[in-house]
Formats: sequence, structure tokens, C-alpha cells
Amino acid sequence: MTPLRRVNPRTVAVALAAAAVVIQFVPVGRSNPAVRHDVGASPAVAALLRGACYDCHSYETAWPWYSRVAPVSWFVADHVKEGRRKINFSDWPVTDLEAQDGLLREVAKEVGEGGMPLPGYGWAHPAARLSPQQRAQIVAWAGGPGAGQEDSD
Repeated sequence: MTPLRRVNPRTVAVALAAAAVVIQFVPVGRSNPAVRHDVGASPAVAALLRGACYDCHSYETAWPWYSRVAPVSWFVADHVKEGRRKINFSDWPVTDLEAQDGLLREVAKEVGEGGMPLPGYGWAHPAARLSPQQRAQIVAWAGGPGAGQEDSD
């Protein structure tokens, strides 16, 4: 039986540093296409949606500095891509009322139950920290329980 050869910690550190530099060159898609159709909410609700939802669910994403540093950039870009695929406030189905109704129900359910914004998202995005009253305002706009109680600021 041959003894295990000890790895030099300096060699490991150099290899990790080189890998960290190399992965920065992996391309990541961070695009903001043109807004096709906006959701058309009141100014008060639109401000809440912009602060809590638009970074992941619109073409108006504010890409933070860490979205340019791999491997975090891969996670952020994938998260935004998935968020836009599920609900995109910049490509709102203005002529398909059935699709619009389904999206509004999903917004009311997720925001009302606290599933959105994602837990932990607010630590880096203070505007996404919704109070119970703000959640209720979005739910009312989306036609959830208590619909029709939206503030008209």
C-alpha cells in the first residue's frame, strides 16, 4: 500500500485562483429587451410591482454588480430568465383576457401567501420588502380575496 501524497496548499490556492479567473469569461445573458406591453396598474400598485417584482419578472431588470461576477452571475441570469418565463410584466397579454386572468390569479396567490417576492430576496432589495398592507394592495389589484379595495393613489 502506497502512502497518500500530500498536496501542497499553495498549489491548490493557485489552481482555485486560476479557475476563478477563467470562469469570468463564460458568457452570461443579461438582456433587457424592449417592453412590449405594460401591465397597466394604478401608479401605487405599479410602484409596488416595480420595487418588488420587476427585477425578475420584466424587461426592466436592474442588473446589480454581482450579476457580472461568476459563478453568482450564472445563478442571477438563470433566476431572471425563469422569472420572466413564468410571469413577465413587460410582455403582458393585453388581448388574451384568459391568460391575463390566469397570471393575475397567480400573482394574487403568490403575493398573498408570501411566496413572492422570494424569501431572502429583500435583504439585498429593500423595495421588495412588502408590508402586509402592500401585499393586500397587490392582491386586491390582482383580483384576489378582498378585490376592489385597491388604493387609487
